[in-house]
Amino acid sequence: MTRETINVLGGGLAGSEAAWQIAQAGFDVTLYEMRPVATTPAHQTDRFGELVCSNSLKSETENSAPWLLKNELRKLGSMVLEVADEYRVPGGQALTVDRVLFAEGITKRVTEHPRIHIVREEVKTVPAEGTVIIASGPLTSDALAKDIARITGSERLYFYDAISPIVEADSINYDVAFRASRYGKSMDGTDDYVNCPFNKEEYNRFVDAVLAAEVYEPHIPEDATPFFEACLPVEEIARRGRDTLRFGPMKPTGLDDPRSGRWAYAVVQLRQENLRADSYNLVGFQNHMRFAEQARVMRLIPGLENAKFVRYGQIHRNTYINAPSLLTDTLQLRNDRRVFFAGQISGVEGYVESIATGFMAGIHAVSFLRGEQPRALPRATALGSLCHYISGAEAKNYQPANITFDLLPHLDEETKKKLKRDKHARHAEVCRRGQEALEEYRAAKV
Repeated sequence: MTRETINVLGGGLAGSEAAWQIAQAGFDVTLYEMRPVATTPAHQTDRFGELVCSNSLKSETENSAPWLLKNELRKLGSMVLEVADEYRVPGGQALTVDRVLFAEGITKRVTEHPRIHIVREEVKTVPAEGTVIIASGPLTSDALAKDIARITGSERLYFYDAISPIVEADSINYDVAFRASRYGKSMDGTDDYVNCPFNKEEYNRFVDAVLAAEVYEPHIPEDATPFFEACLPVEEIARRGRDTLRFGPMKPTGLDDPRSGRWAYAVVQLRQENLRADSYNLVGFQNHMRFAEQARVMRLIPGLENAKFVRYGQIHRNTYINAPSLLTDTLQLRNDRRVFFAGQISGVEGYVESIATGFMAGIHAVSFLRGEQPRALPRATALGSLCHYISGAEAKNYQPANITFDLLPHLDEETKKKLKRDKHARHAEVCRRGQEALEEYRAAKV
């Protein structure tokens, strides 16, 4: 077996997962992370796998698309998912983690692995030789992004993403706020969310304040920096219509207010941030208001009149390549097969999707080093469909994607007819086929 060292650029979720898979396969890895030598506008620590936005790794509901993707990663031996399971906190039907312990757990595993060599420095150019996995994330430094644009022959693409505010638990007014999971559903039967209910007058006052709030000006002209539709700031949602917030992140459905026994006009949900349960983040409330404005506006939320903020929401630039025009379905550059991409810079959106592409880049890099032809996972799997999308979607209007059933192969007409209008049964069948395809793939690898 060759002893060539593989260079992984970036110690986020994707880079950490990729480095681990390569090291576990018996290869030496050099993992580069620029923090704390160089910082980003959003990170707060130098830990590997630090979560910048939410602390949720999406739904654990059986036969959902995020569940299928995580299920595949667990079966194949994802290190990051194993750490996430170890440090999970209550989050309804979602896999939510204590972000501090989660990052510490990943850091411990990566730094203690005998085949992973850590280098803390900013990599400004893509190594000209050897196998490289670029997992530098959505906040890739300007110098490295410029060099990536050089080797890919394409312009950089941007979208603006944002992170939600976090408040201290003991500053929440529980005379107004109440604990509940939507429709009473949670993983363990507990009420995992804190809910702040609005009446119509309170909601309209809040929307007016959001629309009037002063925001930070973007670093790049607005017309060149479209928002990512799956992660819109609340101000942008509010601008699209007075009721868009209460039919979006503030929807009250399935949440009975104990004071009335009925659904409120609108609701803001708060999710536990850590195992100590001493802080909560405002679900779906990413925004880019100025900090003083955030404090004023968010304290109009019933139950948060005296909120103390651990962190305010922020806006930051996300960078990604136009993957369909550049990558194969094994995440290799079409014009330089020794270079792999993983994580959000590869053209995916979401924590689990980043973990997934890191995992795939890692195992494909191992195949490449062994002189084998890297082989994509079956299209029926969530992993295979995700890689198929980012390498085969329309390049002209490409946007990063989360895992959804739309990415997976559609059922044939006969099966759809048999299952009629039962959406849950159709999703269960898609998941069954995916799991069957994964088992066939694993059997062929043995």
